[in-house]
Amino acid sequence: MKRIGIDVGGTNTDAVLIDSTTVLGAVKSPTTPDVMSGVVKSIERLVKMQGDGPLDVDAVMIGTTHFTNAVVERARLDRVAAIRIAMPASASLPPLVDWPQDLRAAVDPLNFMVRGGHEYDGRPLVPLDREAIRDAASKIRDAGVTAIGIAALFSPLTAECELEAAEIVASIIPNARITLSHRLGRIGLLERENVTLLNASLQTLGTSTVEAFRNALASVGIRAPFYLTQNDGTVVLAEIAATNPVYSFASGPTNSMRGAAFLSGREDGMVIDVGGTTSDIGCLVNGFPREANNIVEVGGVRTLFRMPDLLPMALGGGTIIDPETGKIGPRSVGYRITEKALVFGGDILTTTDIAVAAGIVEIGDRERVKHLNRAMVEKHLRGIHAMIEDGVDRMKTSAGDMPIIVVGGGAFLVPEMLAGVSEVIHVPHAGVANALGAAMAQVSGEVDQVFSGMSREAALAAAQEIATRRAVEAGADLATISLVEAEDIPIAYLPGDARRVRARVVGTIGQLGMKLVA
Repeated sequence: MKRIGIDVGGTNTDAVLIDSTTVLGAVKSPTTPDVMSGVVKSIERLVKMQGDGPLDVDAVMIGTTHFTNAVVERARLDRVAAIRIAMPASASLPPLVDWPQDLRAAVDPLNFMVRGGHEYDGRPLVPLDREAIRDAASKIRDAGVTAIGIAALFSPLTAECELEAAEIVASIIPNARITLSHRLGRIGLLERENVTLLNASLQTLGTSTVEAFRNALASVGIRAPFYLTQNDGTVVLAEIAATNPVYSFASGPTNSMRGAAFLSGREDGMVIDVGGTTSDIGCLVNGFPREANNIVEVGGVRTLFRMPDLLPMALGGGTIIDPETGKIGPRSVGYRITEKALVFGGDILTTTDIAVAAGIVEIGDRERVKHLNRAMVEKHLRGIHAMIEDGVDRMKTSAGDMPIIVVGGGAFLVPEMLAGVSEVIHVPHAGVANALGAAMAQVSGEVDQVFSGMSREAALAAAQEIATRRAVEAGADLATISLVEAEDIPIAYLPGDARRVRARVVGTIGQLGMKLVA
């Protein structure tokens, strides 16, 4: 099966063409301000590498920063309506209470807080106020808002209120795009509500982005089905991804981690992805990124949902070094490195200049950095290595040394030996590991819910069945699906031998998924 993998980063857009596990071609192009033209240029270069005629591929996998950028830039966001079902609890903290003011203004929310929700043990807090929901839906309809997020108290344990509220809203606003919090977030109400409203604000952008990618691929003669990468290291059909854009947050680093696993043949260990602007350190567990179990901020908004456990660092190939103070970062020349770095005739000292001066890598014109003092070069190298060692130490979950796989265009910044690291693994095609991770990605299905009235074995089996169904709906081949992880936590305060079960399965892309898109 021939696939194209594309990963859009802040500095570069990488693209690879693979046939099964063989890399047929790889290109790296500067990311363009409009993103899409950079994607087209990368594919055009791949096409030229394969000779004349259209490129025959079975699928295209794309990792994009569109949705993260929209949140960070406070642009291209829909106006949202928030319906919180939790009164009389939580009255003092209305929806979006902790959002940055500029982001809150960008989504210009309509807030409604109604009676309902459940206790932690599944008992109703108060009866659901259906009339208040109808009234809220009417006001939302009159305001012309169609992006709606619904969050109820303890809905991940009992989703009845959200589901019923969604039915009421849909009956009054037939074209409403409704996001339910229990399908995205964890227990905490405010953080779960936050990610629900972020998702609601991004759905129009999700639809337009998918259409723009489809047109971009068609413009270079590619009409293969395409998928968007997710932040758990898997992919999903583009149309499905458009309904939950928040799952594409941080998909770039997870692509790199999956690419690192593929290139190294390792399923466990640490990974450092050194880009042009930043580095990300994460951990591989069974070949997939370790998931964060704490609150993650996105654009200044506190969220608690499926996100990779990553440590970002302001260290990359374009990181600026102050020649006066010797400070490394946090600013970077980014995609302008070919104009600004000393080795390319610029006037700004970067980490790449230091690596070239030290003889670590051959980039640009080494003659342009011959004037750098050797002692200064060594000092800056030690500073770079110390930053990496500190980052690795912070991401460890045990005191022992661990192997680390090095990928990214700035991989040359990582030395062969590091304190606290048992083995530094440099791999071929490290510079396009993110695009390779996208190209090799599988389709996943996940469930995180409470089961009761059944044995532990039955609960685990039911969870796996639900996760499998979701994977198939997302485009996976049923015959290839396997269980990646499953865990259960007994809930003593709920009746009926209740337990919270979390399961995730993965499978390869199925022909059905391809037909659905084609």
